[in-house]
Amino acid sequence: MKRILIIEDNDEIRNNLSEILQLAGYSTLTAVNGKTGIETAIAELPDLIICDISMPVLDGYGVLHLLHKNKALRNTPFIFVSSKCEKDEIRKGMEMGSDDYITKPFNATEVLNSVAMRLKKADRIKQDLAPNFKGLQSLLSAATNKDVQKSIKESGSIQRYQKSQEIYVKGQTPSCLYFILKGKVRTYKRNDDGKELIVGLYNEGDFFGYTALLEQRAYSENADALENAELITIPREDFETLLFNNYGVLHKFMQLLSKNVTEKEERLLGIAYDSLRKKVSTALLFLYKKYNPSGTEKYSIEMSRDSLAALTGVAKESLIRTLGDFRDEKMIEIREGAIFLIDKKKLERILN
Repeated sequence: MKRILIIEDNDEIRNNLSEILQLAGYSTLTAVNGKTGIETAIAELPDLIICDISMPVLDGYGVLHLLHKNKALRNTPFIFVSSKCEKDEIRKGMEMGSDDYITKPFNATEVLNSVAMRLKKADRIKQDLAPNFKGLQSLLSAATNKDVQKSIKESGSIQRYQKSQEIYVKGQTPSCLYFILKGKVRTYKRNDDGKELIVGLYNEGDFFGYTALLEQRAYSENADALENAELITIPREDFETLLFNNYGVLHKFMQLLSKNVTEKEERLLGIAYDSLRKKVSTALLFLYKKYNPSGTEKYSIEMSRDSLAALTGVAKESLIRTLGDFRDEKMIEIREGAIFLIDKKKLERILN
């Protein structure tokens, strides 16, 4: 049974709200002012909070501010209820992170609809999001209250790219976030001599292009398709809604992004300090894990030697020579340009 905390200094309104919610099958907690409301919230960890704005001791804005500073409560759905219905009051509440706003006088249907919608949204956010279109759909639906699948079809936001086709270039101003529906994408930088260094590899279910959006600057790298790819473009406005409308949505989104950041940091550190053999071993094992999560024994790495050298951070000639050594040592096989890892344990021992 979901528990709802009602923070309201008016006895009649507080009791009325409690009765409406209990008749609908919810359990209720009550508090007569903001101070006792915060104390009750910390002690009981309710599933949703309904709070008046104008109260003695601590008003509703103060309650919301303190809740957002509490790690255990910052994602709890929060609904303001007040007789103040001016646009400025509503805007202030929403800007502070309130999920909804009910004005007095209210009716039972209005209250129950708002509560049910916010609880449903909170449950979606708590779920582990799969790194695929279904996960993206759940995340964006929770943030924007849109039918994402319908919106994508109507807006034509699925973009198709051929292998090696440019997606964006350094210096271009970003207008959207990218999500990979099918295929593989790389981001890379090129120095004054034309030498490339791959700084990011992305697979189905990955987001990319978010750093420039977060920092509100032009792209600092190029992006192209490693193979034929289908990308969903999420407009900047929806991306900002995704980030700033709800702490829970923000937390889930950052979880989806964090694995890419960690991978990039570890790989670039290796490029800077590892030996040649270790760099090539790291790149091969990284690609095997990145694009073969199921661990298929006969999975082949099919990447041009130029791209593999750019990923590894070594000269193409050095890469080819090292791959030849690995083949002679029976750690890999090379057939028609594709690389098969036949002894991963030997490759892993190089890393140690």
